[in-house]
Amino acid sequence: MVRSIGRILAFDIGGSYLKAALIDAKGRMLTERVKVPTPAGCLPKQMVDTLVRLVKPLPAHDHISIGFPGVVRGGKVLTAPHWGTPTWANFPLASVLSRRLGGSPARLINDAEMQGLAVIKGKGLELVLTLGTGAGTGLFRDGEIMPHLELAHHPIYKSQTYNDYIGNAALGKHGKKHWNKRVGNTIQILNSLLHYDHLYIGGGNSSRVTLRLPPQVTLVSNDAGIEGGAALWQSAVRAHAS
Repeated sequence: MVRSIGRILAFDIGGSYLKAALIDAKGRMLTERVKVPTPAGCLPKQMVDTLVRLVKPLPAHDHISIGFPGVVRGGKVLTAPHWGTPTWANFPLASVLSRRLGGSPARLINDAEMQGLAVIKGKGLELVLTLGTGAGTGLFRDGEIMPHLELAHHPIYKSQTYNDYIGNAALGKHGKKHWNKRVGNTIQILNSLLHYDHLYIGGGNSSRVTLRLPPQVTLVSNDAGIEGGAALWQSAVRAHAS
């Protein structure tokens, strides 16, 4: 039962970096972000050990929020495209990390959805697209998270998935100009598919976006991937109050 949120230890797990910071109940940073490169081929135990070492210098916390790049449900990882789903399937990341970090309650959510919680307005159909090692998406209707769709693994051009088409490897291979053209194509395709009211683009490579964006598309800070961790616990407090 959640009576107050206190200080939240928020994790932003990515294919390239593991990041964390302490935030307050409104998502404001209480510490600087700490980060380390994500170990290649990261196994669950290796991931947890690395995260525990990462946050050791940070002050005490009351709750934990975790953004993970894959499908998650009930505190468990269902898919982990960056590190091999069979190894990660059904791994209870929330409870394991909670236990390793002193027993504070933990909540787990998809990383694009956690970023979205920090930036959406809560009105209409809002879509979040994260550009990093791969591409992540989170869909919201009137502020409520919709069932997660792994659009990143759906074909977008010939046999290429969204990850292949606009991920970090595509940026390195084709260069910034051509990659931006691909991002523009992706924006149009997503609008045709979902008819969103607003699209937010975040992630580490969002700073590489230079094309002129439509009025209903906004670039957002990569810090939102951590700041959104507060909303996970705000909903719990509201549920208790009602």
